[in-house]
Amino acid sequence: MEPLSCILTIAGSDSGGGAGIQADLKTITVLGGYGASVITALTAQNTLGVAAIEAVRPEFVAKQLETVLEDIPVAAAKTGMLFSSAVIEAVAPILQDRDFPLVVDPVCVAQGGAKLLRDEAVAAMLELIFPLADLVTPNLFEAELFAGREITCREDVFSALAAILDQGPEAVLIKGGHFDSPVVTDWLAVRGQKPIPLMHQRVDTTNLHGTGCTLSAAIATGLGQGLDLIPAITRAQKYLNLGLRAGWDLGRGSGPVNHSAPLLKDRARLGVLISLDRAGQELMVMPGLARLIPEVRMNLALALPFADGPEEVAAFSGRITRTSQGRVIIPGCPEYGASTHLARALLSARRIVPELSCAANIRFDQDILRAARGCKLEEAWFDRAEEPGHAKDLEGGSLDWGTYQALDSHPHPGRVDMVCDRGEAGKEPMIRVLGRTMDELLDKLARVAAALA
Repeated sequence: MEPLSCILTIAGSDSGGGAGIQADLKTITVLGGYGASVITALTAQNTLGVAAIEAVRPEFVAKQLETVLEDIPVAAAKTGMLFSSAVIEAVAPILQDRDFPLVVDPVCVAQGGAKLLRDEAVAAMLELIFPLADLVTPNLFEAELFAGREITCREDVFSALAAILDQGPEAVLIKGGHFDSPVVTDWLAVRGQKPIPLMHQRVDTTNLHGTGCTLSAAIATGLGQGLDLIPAITRAQKYLNLGLRAGWDLGRGSGPVNHSAPLLKDRARLGVLISLDRAGQELMVMPGLARLIPEVRMNLALALPFADGPEEVAAFSGRITRTSQGRVIIPGCPEYGASTHLARALLSARRIVPELSCAANIRFDQDILRAARGCKLEEAWFDRAEEPGHAKDLEGGSLDWGTYQALDSHPHPGRVDMVCDRGEAGKEPMIRVLGRTMDELLDKLARVAAALA
């Protein structure tokens, strides 16, 4: 095995574990780096806020940094909470002689409102740290502070990016989490190039503690592993987005990013395949199921927790079919990415109802529809005649668009059991049954099959 890239974090300690040194080391480790640290301050904090801050003597901060660098081959570094001008003055001369990329997260205020950068340190940050940075990653409020202007529109963003670049860094990423928009747009400006938007999905959550620390640590890790700047940023965005979607309520305040989310997904991979295989065995002996299998055959899809794409949704590699005698046959085995169309429908449904985990496509005809209604299954519909052209041109795009449209237009999307469409020329009408768990989905299929009998 090749040695891990060593990533250094220079930041404050968060006793609650969600931000600062703790968040950085978790991020670096999960993304495959080796984390080293220089602690600038100790904080007494939890999810409710920062109760107290104990600064580390600047001389000792410098000694930590010198000691790490004289022995350990650092591949990249990041700074977080530097707290005071004295700490900045202590570390800046040491960082000036480095031979690795430096990401500067200019931490000013904690999620709960506590100041993490003294007022007197702002000028020192601009004068001594920004000129050393390969990338600076301010949020909206930090960008306004360091650019010296209000940001309310895209032109203001461009102006702020230029103003911060004038302070000396090679690149600036203004994070878009505090902007009022349906998606998050982080704006990247590299010296000598036009600003570009880097967009990612907004996550509806109040558990946002440690987001800035996590993103900057992830970017530094990518740079230390040899990624170029934009790939390092986009990988970091994806990691943070997953961590936010996998977050949970810890304590009584703002919970943290779930830094272990990629590991939890990997741990779930085998279990999903086993669960799908067991469901297939139940389908093969389910009374009356053959009547539900459509002409294009049937499949059953089960997603990993927080799945990002069809490659993280398992289905049967050979579609579920039937003999003329009514015997159900599954010729393939559970595989990830085996059914792009059904996976896209399921992932689209999860954008509206995140609790959904599985789906199956069954035949559409009036008898089956009546049977499903008799079982009190709630339906949602979409019409392929209304499908926009860009959806038709994308493989699986019709189901992506149609499923989202059906659930988004339903007054109670969380109650929907099946998404239906009447097809079109060359497209068989279809019912897609949805489930929060595999047991729930199998129960729905069994009830409809029994009702038909």
